[in-house]
Order: sequence, then structure tokens, then C-alpha cells
Amino acid sequence: MENQINITHTFDAPRELVFKAFTEAEHLKHWWGPKGWTFEVAEADFRPGGIFHYSQKPDNGDIMWVKFVYSEIIAPEKIVYSSFFSDEERNTVRAPFHPQWPLETLNTITFVEENGKTIVTIVVEPVSPSEEELKTFNESMEMVKEGNAVTLQQLENYLRK
Repeated sequence: MENQINITHTFDAPRELVFKAFTEAEHLKHWWGPKGWTFEVAEADFRPGGIFHYSQKPDNGDIMWVKFVYSEIIAPEKIVYSSFFSDEERNTVRAPFHPQWPLETLNTITFVEENGKTIVTIVVEPVSPSEEELKTFNESMEMVKEGNAVTLQQLENYLRK
């Protein structure tokens, strides 16, 4: 679908475990984010209206802050949150990789258990984007899918432990 990124990954693990891996900072620090980057949790308030605020940093680059604001949580079935690039004080800032990336994206993650496996579907869409932001979002879809594929593979490896 245009203006929407859809990613699906099947994990050989029970839904409750996969859901916990997405919602508990203790698990997230082992797999979330780009491969080889340092990941630090500043705040993890997992409830509707709660905030997840973290930093990630490549070995040879600047620290990047991200903030999630949760709007819906149905354990262990669904998580909905808005995602923003931010500064250390949680103020929204432009994405460090592109000045025209949408300021806010809506992320919906669903968890479906089937025969002992868990199918995770992630849908990302820009919220109230300008024409230029929408263009940037649509041009960046493959990059986002590739980044998520690496991150989800890290989760798969983590779940095997």
C-alpha cells in the first residue's frame, strides 16, 4: 500500500515471549536497533500514554535519540505507538539521516500465534506529512524495510538463546 510500510516476520517462539521482547527494556537492549550500535534506555513506561525514550549510537557516529508514545496496548496481541526522533530531553527533532523525514510516524505491531510460531506484522505510516515528507517517506521504504529485517533477525537470534 502506498504511504505505508508493511513488514512481516515469523518467529519460532510463543507469542507471549515475542510480545515481552518488544515491551520490556531488559529484552529490548539485546536486539533493538541497527546492528553493532550501542543502545541505552532512558525511560520505559509501557502503557497507553506512556513513553519509551532511548538512544542509539554507531561506533563512529553521533548519538541519536528516539521517543515512542504508546496509544494502544493489547497484550499479547497489539502495540500502537507514535515514533519521533528526539533530543535527550524528549523534544521532537528532525531525523538525523534526512531533514524531510516525517516528524511523526504511527507504528502498529500485531502478534498472531500459529502452530507455536508467532507472526509479527509491523505497519509504519507517516502522520500528517507535508508533501516533501511524504515523498521522502515513500522513497525511503526499502531502506526502512532492510533496517527492520536486520533488527528482526537480531530478535530471532536473541530468542534462540
